[in-house]
Amino acid sequence: KEVMEVITRKLHEAVKEIEPTQEEWFGAIMFLTQTGQICNEWRQEYILLSDVLGVSMLVDAINNRKPSGASESTVLGPFHVADAPELPMGSNICLDQKGEPMFVHGHILDTEGNPIAGAKIDVWQANDEGFYDVQQKGIQPDFNLRGVFRTGADGRYWFRGVKPKYY
Repeated sequence: KEVMEVITRKLHEAVKEIEPTQEEWFGAIMFLTQTGQICNEWRQEYILLSDVLGVSMLVDAINNRKPSGASESTVLGPFHVADAPELPMGSNICLDQKGEPMFVHGHILDTEGNPIAGAKIDVWQANDEGFYDVQQKGIQPDFNLRGVFRTGADGRYWFRGVKPKYY
């Protein structure tokens, strides 16, 4: 599939349907320009835009079909960071020791209720002020409130973090 070819064709169809004025079209271009200007190597606003438009979930659903009874897949969102450190079970992912401590635990089971050993749990959370580390470069340590864990033979996992503030 040629993604950009189809997007271009559909964009032409939309413009023909909408018949925007030049000012309206310039407004759309400026919106995309401003979105792009916010992006950098650790902040990708186009992912957030894709999330807001529902496209990220649609692409995820197409590419991650699950059997009946399995947990649905979901998108990583704009604040996921690749290569977070793999940590021993029970580690504290709060590197700056700020915020109210929180204990997180659970278990991963297959569709028949059997534990899944070695499942990868990729964790990232906002701090007690509602910010992720990538939103506060130089304030929060890199990989603060992030970590990767592997479930034990019993499918269980646990780690310590902080109670996040809503955002």
